[in-house]
Amino acid sequence: MKVFSAAQIKAWDQFTIKNEPIASIDLMERASSVFTKSFYKLYDADFKVLIFAGTGNNGGDGLAIARMLHQNGYDVEAVICGEPENGSEDFKTNLKRAGNQGIKIISAEDFEFEKTSEKSVIIDAIFGNGLNRKIEGFFAEIIKKINKSNIEVVAVDFPSGVFCDNLNQDEVKIIANYTLTFQCPKPAFFMKENEEFLGEWEILDIGLHPDFEKNTETNFYFTLKEDYIEKPRAKFSHKGTYGHALLIAGSHGMMGAAILASKACLRSGVGKVSISAGNKENDIIQIAVPEAIFLPNDLEKSISEIWREPDLEVFDAIGIGPGIGQKEERIIELEAILKTKKPLVIDADAINLLAKNHELLEYVPANTIFTPHLKEFKNLTGENPKTSLETFDLLRKFALENQWIIILKGYHTAVAFPDGDIHFNSTGNPGMATAGSGDVLTGVILAYLAQGLSPQEAALKAVFDHGKAGDKTAKLKSQKSLIASDIIENLR
Repeated sequence: MKVFSAAQIKAWDQFTIKNEPIASIDLMERASSVFTKSFYKLYDADFKVLIFAGTGNNGGDGLAIARMLHQNGYDVEAVICGEPENGSEDFKTNLKRAGNQGIKIISAEDFEFEKTSEKSVIIDAIFGNGLNRKIEGFFAEIIKKINKSNIEVVAVDFPSGVFCDNLNQDEVKIIANYTLTFQCPKPAFFMKENEEFLGEWEILDIGLHPDFEKNTETNFYFTLKEDYIEKPRAKFSHKGTYGHALLIAGSHGMMGAAILASKACLRSGVGKVSISAGNKENDIIQIAVPEAIFLPNDLEKSISEIWREPDLEVFDAIGIGPGIGQKEERIIELEAILKTKKPLVIDADAINLLAKNHELLEYVPANTIFTPHLKEFKNLTGENPKTSLETFDLLRKFALENQWIIILKGYHTAVAFPDGDIHFNSTGNPGMATAGSGDVLTGVILAYLAQGLSPQEAALKAVFDHGKAGDKTAKLKSQKSLIASDIIENLR
């Protein structure tokens, strides 16, 4: 799914109006109808609904919603924020319709928060996604009063005060419990700074014209389940059909990383996985992962004897980094691996080694997959972005300039491609912020690379499947109780 800017969304509306064709007021009616259907699932008719409506089209949506809720038995009050006579035409039309239905309509200046009933909910329809200026004066006071009221808030498309595709660092923003957004997610939804204002958010399909999305370019995408169709295995296939992965992972005291990554790799369908670790770790691997092949690794050998090209020929993809430590011998090993032409995923300590030895970056092949968290990413780039926007800009630039794939781990993990596109993931939860979760992801990526998926496909599918497994685990055990090995058990 494409993620569009405020200007693009406005153009999408106009394209739909012209090419469906449909009148603007009727499109507003359709969007409001979809909103109310989702609202019904959140709050029943025992709640008094207070709709704070601005005088633009977002307010017009709010008034249409007021009318629909009223018709379905809700006690509704419309609170108008601004001068009605200066409103948009669609706002004025819906204001008149609401009045004709007998809905109580008052000015925000006359509204008394202290007289609201305990069982109330506010619908925020003051400002839409086109807002790009600081909120001051009367509107700022209204928003502050809403936030102080302790009444739950549902935002229509966008919480008032949050900018669609920029960062509003002013404090005057609606703190929503739910955001029901129209047609597609907005760039702001993936900015950490907006977390407390958005609450839980849901995308509502309001039937905007599909040709606009198909033909309009963007650098931002949202990965959904329908992006992938799992292919069935051929009846006469064998383990060689599904690839041989080499995993260079683990060290003394850190073999858990190797175990988690290799198990995840096997659970994700790879035919064979070979684990390279120190000679002393043989028993640990053979007992913990009997399905894996153990390759003893003598790091005292010279570079010419470590992972020579003929040694690597049997592998379809290579993963390096989880738990390997940062001893000098590992630098020699990493350099040898970087010079291979095999599909490659670099994680954890391997990223840290590259951050400390930038001269090795010149050996990293195009389309190599990196899996840093934010701190590792900052170390790797040598830069320190302060905001989410700055981070996204740096992420795009770094992937584009080096022709690598960067998976920046976190909530809505961002996958940056060499063409400058960023794909935000739709699966995953905060419970996955636990030791070993990244090792599991590395194993999944490695499995998909070894099975012949392109680096782009492997990165997107692995991140999605990893998050999906985490979500299933959280439902079964709770986010708090989730551990990395649980994720492996729920990989499907």
